[in-house]
Amino acid sequence: MVLDVLQKIKAEHDPTLAFRRSCREGICGSCSMCIDGVNTVACLKPVDADTSRPSMITPLPHMFVVKDLVVDLTNFYQQYKSVEPWLKTKRPPPQAPGGGGAREHRQSPAQRKKLDGLYECILCACCSTACPSYWWNSEAFLGPAALLHAYRWVSDSRDGYGEERVQALAEGWDKLYRCRMIKSCTATCPKSLDPAAAISSMKALHQLRKA
Repeated sequence: MVLDVLQKIKAEHDPTLAFRRSCREGICGSCSMCIDGVNTVACLKPVDADTSRPSMITPLPHMFVVKDLVVDLTNFYQQYKSVEPWLKTKRPPPQAPGGGGAREHRQSPAQRKKLDGLYECILCACCSTACPSYWWNSEAFLGPAALLHAYRWVSDSRDGYGEERVQALAEGWDKLYRCRMIKSCTATCPKSLDPAAAISSMKALHQLRKA
């Protein structure tokens, strides 16, 4: 994998080379970068077997570069935090029979299945940094990653604030509606997720509630 090559370069040729990495399993999202023009995670990207041409490895595009392949993700994480990516309920969990304490909020298999393709995001920022709308409006537009996570909680049957979540994202227009459905986010996702579909569904929910 490309990450193995980078680690070999750092260990044997240039110890000053800076890049992020952790799990080596495509789970943590740390080693995201642009490889041969495509945003991906280096630990899942095989080395090009064609040695007649060099591979081009650059930092994630349109981000402030701290050093080498390390970019500043402060704004990206703040936007993720702004969607309140945690369960919010209006009712307490059901009580166990006989006063045995609180139980979990249950889901049916069908309700749980609605979360497939949403919860697997590893926050690598590949999708957001591939989005032209995010390039030019990153201070206002939340970007595909944050919106995918927002829709994950909107879709969760246990969450009691779906309507409020959608309304908060639609206020001011820029947070949600800056998306132009270019779908470069979906094309580049190393986990094969579809942020564009999630954003489209959230827009549809907002329009339905307005009607």
